[in-house]
Amino acid sequence: MTDRHGPGEGAPTTGRNSNVARLVLAVIGLFLIVLFAGLGTWQVQRLSWKLALIERVETRVGAPAAALPPATRWSSISKESDEYRHVALAGHFLYEYSTPVQAVSELGAGFWLVTPLCTPDGSIVLVNRGFITADQARGRYPARSAGGNPCAAGGPAHSLTGLLRITEPGGGFLRDNDPAGNRWFSRDVAAIAAARGLNNVAPYFVDAARGQDSANAPEHPVGGLTVISFQNNHLVYAITWYALALMVAGALWYVARTGGRETRKARNDGRKA
Repeated sequence: MTDRHGPGEGAPTTGRNSNVARLVLAVIGLFLIVLFAGLGTWQVQRLSWKLALIERVETRVGAPAAALPPATRWSSISKESDEYRHVALAGHFLYEYSTPVQAVSELGAGFWLVTPLCTPDGSIVLVNRGFITADQARGRYPARSAGGNPCAAGGPAHSLTGLLRITEPGGGFLRDNDPAGNRWFSRDVAAIAAARGLNNVAPYFVDAARGQDSANAPEHPVGGLTVISFQNNHLVYAITWYALALMVAGALWYVARTGGRETRKARNDGRKA
């Protein structure tokens, strides 16, 4: 009698355990589907934002050169609304306060030469005049602090155009700027201005276009080397997340189908028993 009813008595318990396990898997699977689909949708939104940003930047770069943002606008300048804006500026350079910033360009390793420009309204704009080699920079640009008002001395007027750039605080990858040692790895406007003793400095800098140096400049860096590029992998990420959501959905379907077969088989076996 025990042998005859043993299997039948254990079957309901086994069936209930299987149902609970499938329910837990279903809940986890549905959560993952919602999560992955949500991440995919977020990447689609990021793709739309990135394409709009690229379009805005291309429009700014190709637009006629406009005047620099005045001091009243400095606090509202942002990467999203102003970077790579084509600008025109005029004034006289403070060549003796130039700062070499380590760089790698299409011409190789060397330095960006960043020079203060005194503008007619009394403010100072740091201008990345272009690229110089390590040999050109060696020993020529010692740390020097202005003190007082260096713009008051005047100098030959010069006009140029370029692209407005947002400051690069801190330093480069794994390398911090060292103002005391006059070693610079990024164009950190505030830090360079402080190290040179300059006041009323715009919070941005300008990448000068090629051929913008004046004839009386002590050196002639190669300008116009700004690289404008944006990483845009959002479509790949979106496809990946959506594919994962589909894979989980497929796995749930397979588990449900297999579980249904097992349930029907167990019922049939129970009837036979």
